[in-house]
This record gives sequence, structure tokens and C-alpha cells, in this order.
Amino acid sequence: MLSPSFLSWLPLPLLLLLLSPWPDWAQAPAATTPTGTRYALDCPEACACAPGGQANCSGRALSAVPVGLSQRVCALLLDHNRVRTLPPGAFVGAGALRRLDLRENGLRWVHARAFWGLGTLQELDLSANQLETLAPGTFASLRALRALSLAANRLARLEPAAIGALPLLRKLSLQDNELSALAPRLLAGLPALNALRLRGNPWACGCALRPLCAWLRGHPRPAPEAETLLCVSPGRLTLSPLTAFPDAAFSHCTQPLAPRDLAVVYALGPVSFLTSLATCLALGSVFTACRARRRRAARLRPPRRPLNSGSGWASPADPGSPAATAQV
Repeated sequence: MLSPSFLSWLPLPLLLLLLSPWPDWAQAPAATTPTGTRYALDCPEACACAPGGQANCSGRALSAVPVGLSQRVCALLLDHNRVRTLPPGAFVGAGALRRLDLRENGLRWVHARAFWGLGTLQELDLSANQLETLAPGTFASLRALRALSLAANRLARLEPAAIGALPLLRKLSLQDNELSALAPRLLAGLPALNALRLRGNPWACGCALRPLCAWLRGHPRPAPEAETLLCVSPGRLTLSPLTAFPDAAFSHCTQPLAPRDLAVVYALGPVSFLTSLATCLALGSVFTACRARRRRAARLRPPRRPLNSGSGWASPADPGSPAATAQV
């Protein structure tokens, strides 16, 4: 602390400067704000980023996923762009993503490893695109996913291998596609699912629809929504609601083999074939060896002599033979 004697000889302007409050720019170094330079370095150039970790890239005519994604980006909005394909590792560096919006991009192809590295992703929206098929394992790495929308695409078939086992998935939107049935094991890998959107699909009420009808009976839906799930084929079941079919209606359908039964069939099939082949070869070898042995024995056997050559028996023309005596 400055003493009064020291302050007495200072000039008045300098004394006033020392006693006045320090300005903000001189009190501390310039701090970076959430929207300042430091955060701007983590934001893709084509996007606008918010303090909460949201990168808004909507409606910017982008043809690919923007580069420069970082661990600070938690929500990526890429809807209403022109991203037609998703290559492997399309979101590399964005391992902290929890929400990804890809609506209305004209998306036609998604590589099986496009979403690798997004282990924390909870919400994925792929609706209003042009997807016709999904490769096996497309969503296998998204173990934390809770909501998935595939609505308004061109999916005619959805394989269980494409969805995979998603233990936390609660909402699945499949409305407005071209699905006529769901694969038997598709819903079995989604134990937490409680909201399934299905309207706007050409459902064919046959044996293939049995797993879906069983799931619908176990998960009652609001009346207005349940009424929209109607069959479009075959003719006698047209406009029948899916929820109106009890399990007894599928009694004529053959039950598909369980995975354990299929494993037994696949294991015993080749074994039984190889066993039959080995048996046939062994029997053929034995038969061939017997025939060869008989031929060899026939060659070693001495030839038979005629009865009248070199023997003591008299010929029929001999006068002293018993035959000649009998003729007399």
C-alpha cells in the first residue's frame, strides 16, 4: 500500500490516474466467449454454431457432410440439403453427437460404416429421402440410439441385420414407405421399443405379418392411429385392420425354424452327406476288390482235362467196353 508521504509529491494527473478504477480491458486478459473465436474454430465453415454445441447447416445446398466437425458438436442439423450418399466414416471426429438430422436430402445410399464412431448418438432422422435398401449393419454401432426415423422413403423390405440389436431404441418411424410385411426377427432385437409408426404402407395380411400383429396386440395403440393400419391385399382381407387378427388366424402358417434348429440342420446336412459318400466309396472298393480276387483265382486254377483223353476208361466204340456189351 502506498504511504501518504509518497503520494504527496506525485503530480495531480498521475495521482488521479492511480486512484481511478481500472478499465475492463486492463483488469484481466480478454476471455473468449461461447460464441467467440475459440468456439468458431470448432464449427464447420458452412454452418452456424450455437453455444450449446449445435451446428446448424440446414438449407445450405451442401452436397456432402461438412468437414471440421469436432467433439464439441452435440447436435448436427443437415436437413434440406443435397447429401445424396454417406460414405464410410462420414462423421469422423464428431464422436460426441447426440442428435443428427438428415431429412430431405435426396439421400439414396448409406454405407454400412457411415455412422461408425457415433456411439453416443441418441436421435437419428433419415426421413423424406429416397432410400430403397439398407446394408446389413448400418445402425449396428449406434448402441445408444433412442429414436430412429425412416419415414417417407422407398423401403420395400427392412432386414433385421440392417437395424441390428438396439437395446435402447424406443421410437421407430416407418410410415409412408412400401413395406408389405416386417421380417420375423426385426422387432425381437428392439426390446425397449414402445412407439412404432407404420401408417401409409401397403400391408399384405398373410403369414409374413404374424410377428407384427403379435407385437401390435402386445402394445395397444390409440384408436385413431390403429384404424389407419389396414391391409391392402389379399382381396378378401382388403381394408381389414391389422389389430383384428388374433394368433389363431395364423394357425395354418408354418412356424419358421428357430436359429438353434437351423444350426442343427446346417451342421448335420454336410456331415450326413460326407458319411453317405464315404460309405458308398467303401462299398464300391470292397466290391471291386472281390471281383479282382475272383479273376485272379480263375487265372491260377489249372484247366480241366476231357474225360476220354489219356484215361483208362474205354471209349464207346471199344468192343470190350461195357457200353458195347450192353448193346449186344
